[in-house]
Amino acid sequence: MPYEWLETPTQGATAELHAWPHRSLPRRGFVWFIATTATGLAVPLLPVVGSPILWGLLPFVLAALWGLWWALRRSYRDAQVIEVLKIWPDRLLLEQRRRGHPARSFETNPYWLRANLSGEGPVEDYLTLTGGPREVELGAFLTPPERRNLCADVQRRLQDLR
Repeated sequence: MPYEWLETPTQGATAELHAWPHRSLPRRGFVWFIATTATGLAVPLLPVVGSPILWGLLPFVLAALWGLWWALRRSYRDAQVIEVLKIWPDRLLLEQRRRGHPARSFETNPYWLRANLSGEGPVEDYLTLTGGPREVELGAFLTPPERRNLCADVQRRLQDLR
């Protein structure tokens, strides 16, 4: 799962959660995919090696390979998101860090906090934390079953704290 509760929370917290987007293509798989694609694109060029046709086709093959490489790298860069939820007996802190954006934080008393799943929202099973006048989303990048599991986990942790 793309989230985990840490065994030893930092800064004296009673519970700490780290959530991140799922990576279906790890870095090692990225290298293999690009190499396999380059090989696959080179095979049709073999019959025209040594002829002027090669020089007409080569820029398009290289552009396709570069475009694929760029798109995958951009996907990795955009998905550098982490959400950290720390729970103490007297306060709860949610930090959302996204590459290229300032960190956002939400702090409240966990006694008044509610974890809600809603069918209405930008994603299915929209998970929000409501504490006081503010409502923030948690794990928008998770799948609906993962959000349901996370909601139950957060509710259980808050109930144990009370």
